[in-house]
Order: sequence, then structure tokens, then C-alpha cells
Amino acid sequence: MTHSLISIIQVVIALGLLNVWLIRANRSTGYRGGAAKNIKEEFAVYGLSENFCYFVGFLKISCAVLLIAGLWFPPLRLPAALIVTVLMLGAVAMHVKVGDPIKKCVPAGLMLIMSVVVSASFYTSQQVLVVQPNVAENPNAD
Repeated sequence: MTHSLISIIQVVIALGLLNVWLIRANRSTGYRGGAAKNIKEEFAVYGLSENFCYFVGFLKISCAVLLIAGLWFPPLRLPAALIVTVLMLGAVAMHVKVGDPIKKCVPAGLMLIMSVVVSASFYTSQQVLVVQPNVAENPNAD
């Protein structure tokens, strides 16, 4: 996958997270769990505490910032994308837990797929540092 496409996906994930957690946090959407009208209500529907809501929000906003910074410092994208992957697995699981229709899982599912793609791209790029012993320097190493 091209570097440009991965960069676009990073931006889409970051803007999506920032949109949900900073712009639409107190608004009703068709994708909130149960009949929740905002993020705090959505976490309550899932049986999760308000403190956990703040913790997840901190993680998601932090990951969004790291994904954007990762455009200039690529090693930042891996931890951010892996954390988003775990969080989106949790989001999909919560929708399933409360019996939401599949439509409500779509945004989290798409974010999950995109974060997996960004994570995988890190491993398939030349940015992975692999340290191997140089056998030619130590011929007795068996």
C-alpha cells in the first residue's frame, strides 16, 4: 500500500476520532449505543462508568494527535494505530453486548479496519528496525 494512502487513512482516523470526541460528544447520532443521546449516556448504556468514558476519550484524542504527528514522525503511528485497534474492538463488542443493529457498528468497524491497515503498514514498510548478528564478524558464533 502506498505511503500516501496510509497517510490519508491516518488523517481519516484522526479526524473521525476528534469529530466524535470533541465536536459531536454532546450530540445525538444514529450510531450511539442503545438510545443514548451523547457519549456519557452511551457509556452508561454499555454499563461503563463516567470515569472510564473520560479515560477512553483521553486515549482516543491522544491517538488522533499521534496519528497526525505520525505524518512527520512515522514511528508514532504504530502505537496510536494499535491502541485505536483495541479501542475499536471494544466499541464493536459493546454494540454487540447491548444488541444494537449492525448499522450502529459500522463506524467502529470501519475505524477498526483502517487502524489495522495502518498498523500492518508499519510492519510492511522499511521502518521496522531488525537487528541481526553479523555472522561474518564472529565466525565462532554457532
